[in-house]
Amino acid sequence: MAVGCGIPFGPPRRAGGGCALPPPGGSRREAAELLETWQVPVAPDLPARELSVEQRQLVEIAGALSLGARFVILDEPTAQLESQAIHRLFDRLRALREQGVTFLFISHHLPEVYEICQRVTVFRDARHVVTDTVAALDRDRLVAAMIGEARGLVQVGADRPAVPPDADPVLELTGVSVPGAVEHVDLTVRRGEIVGVAGSAASGKRQLAEAIAGLRPRGGTVVVAGRPVRGGTVRAALAGGIGYLPGDRNVDGFVGGLSIAENATMTIAGKLGPGVLVLPSRRDAEARNMIAELDVHAAGPHQPVGELSGGNAQKVVMARALASDPEVLVLVQPTAGVDVRSKESLLGAVDRQTRERRGALLVSDELEDLRVCDRVVVMVGGRVVAEHPRGWDESRLVAEIEGIGEDDDQ
Repeated sequence: MAVGCGIPFGPPRRAGGGCALPPPGGSRREAAELLETWQVPVAPDLPARELSVEQRQLVEIAGALSLGARFVILDEPTAQLESQAIHRLFDRLRALREQGVTFLFISHHLPEVYEICQRVTVFRDARHVVTDTVAALDRDRLVAAMIGEARGLVQVGADRPAVPPDADPVLELTGVSVPGAVEHVDLTVRRGEIVGVAGSAASGKRQLAEAIAGLRPRGGTVVVAGRPVRGGTVRAALAGGIGYLPGDRNVDGFVGGLSIAENATMTIAGKLGPGVLVLPSRRDAEARNMIAELDVHAAGPHQPVGELSGGNAQKVVMARALASDPEVLVLVQPTAGVDVRSKESLLGAVDRQTRERRGALLVSDELEDLRVCDRVVVMVGGRVVAEHPRGWDESRLVAEIEGIGEDDDQ
């Protein structure tokens, strides 16, 4: 889905229309002036790798405008941003639009379309479906255009059975800490249960998930199905029964040049042949089962993941998390940057897998993701500060995430 809004215009180009680089002595000064002009609060000497996702987005926009761009394409710019950062980004876009800059805003997140855009165009299966003003295109019509069916999306998990209070714990965290991010978290996930974790980007929720998956050093104990799991190693986490879906599939989720079969079976390569060998026939058979189970739209197991749409690539990452038959799934932003049908499919997979026998810890900024959960805990400043059963109140949850107490609302 692509959305364009505004009137074409941009900062004037240099005389002669060139884009010559400034001399080394002046590059820092020009960068500082550029960042100040476009109100990007970043020091010009700061290495790009140290920028937050929000800062990277703003620097990229400023860079495009510095070249005299009259038209800027934003492809899923909010996929990895928390709510406050999204609001700040939208404020910048509105200010630039008032100055005459045009944006093509590509997104799968429907509320954003209605918040920031004036016109919307829907493409489905590489075909143009509809173009209209946002005001004239209500949500039901927009969803129907995107998924090809004149019906609303299924409320995934609406009929989930209650988890018995005496169900066996499948994941037990006791005093788990991550240096500089998480302080003494105690949390239990029972078999058949999905526990959501909400919080701001500074809450420590993502660091907690990464520590459980062995990607960060941690203190405290992690116990899966009654067995302690050694920290600080991905191999130990996999062997201990933890399946992990990272928050950024393009960076940590897959190798674009490798096939669906190779990506999906990475965690079980040692089980696909004798010794250190991988038998292609067994690998492809596993991949075909995963493609069918998760409804991956692809030419077959040999297609490179880099050729897939975002939603189908995310399904491959989910397949890899499930390949080792884990006791518990740790999922970070499982529906980031995917279309509404893929969102339904991915959350449906989590729902099905946990109804059978697993548990899941689902970390997300998306309230729609958290609605599939049996309960949701809120993290602030590296600690769990609240817990809510299914049916939680949205305004209260958001207030807790943003660190707003009842007294602050009055």
